[in-house]
Order: sequence, then C-alpha cells, then structure tokens
Amino acid sequence: MKVDPFSLLIVPQRELSRGTLFAEQSTTPTAHTMTLQPAHDPLRFGEAALRLRTLRQEMLTGNMVNADTPGYKARDIDFAGELARALAGGARQGGLGLATTHGTHLPGRPGQSEGPKTLYRIPVQPAIDGNTVDPDLERGHFVKNSFFTETALSFLGSTLRSRLSAITGQPS
Repeated sequence: MKVDPFSLLIVPQRELSRGTLFAEQSTTPTAHTMTLQPAHDPLRFGEAALRLRTLRQEMLTGNMVNADTPGYKARDIDFAGELARALAGGARQGGLGLATTHGTHLPGRPGQSEGPKTLYRIPVQPAIDGNTVDPDLERGHFVKNSFFTETALSFLGSTLRSRLSAITGQPS
C-alpha cells in the first residue's frame, strides 16, 4: 500500500474506534515526523463515560424494578453513540426558546442539551400484558454495566492521580 507523505491523517480504524491515540502527519513538505496526541482529553472522556454509565445503570435498575408492571417498556441507551456525541459536543438543542412576558418570569436556558436519546428494547418473547422486560437479560446488562462503571471510575481516578502528581511533582 502506497501512502502519500503529505496526507492529513493516517489512522488505523481499530485505534480510532477505541478513542486511544492517533497519528497525525504534518502537512508541510519538509516535516516527515509523526506526532502522537490523544484523540480526547482523558478527564473529559472519563467524566462523559461515567455520567452515561450512571444514567444507563439507573435505566436498567428501573427496568428490573418494573419487570412485573403491565405495559412497561424496557428502556436503554446506545452507549457508544451517546459517548461519541458527548465527546464531539453535539448536544441536541431544545427546539424553541422560552419567552419572558412578565418581569417575574425566569429566563429559559437556551443551548442546554436534552440528554441521551432513550431507546426501547424489542422483546425476545413478548408478554401478554405488554411488558417488554426480560429479567434475565436485564440482570446481564446490569452486571456488565456495573463492571464498566467501576472501570470508568478507576480510569478517571487514575487520570486525576497522574495530573495531581504532575502538578505537585510527587509520585502518586
């Protein structure tokens, strides 16, 4: 495979999808060195991942609690898609702004995001009462999400410790 030395990005797809490091090549003809830089700020990434994991944990808990509620629809979020949207800063806008027609009205907050898009799970075996919660499936998702939440918390703590170590000059 021939690579143009003046191309803007040379990125292996598997590295880009994990949000790790990517290689960026300089566009100047004299520079032939590759520089590595993080795709996202680790602190921002950790915060966004932890917020979304916590939200997903609440949704899965709600699903398990309502396993016997007639007509309840199991909810979830697309974690990878929402994390990418949060890191890209692409918060959905709330449509219409609020107009204040009286001096005592509080102004709305334009530009605030709606939050992650809620998805509804398609049942493997639908219930007669319209409930779409499969308790075994929800427990599996809950345990898996708990593991990933602990991992995200561990990575965020590690990032904070390394930054504190860099600031103070003392090993953590």
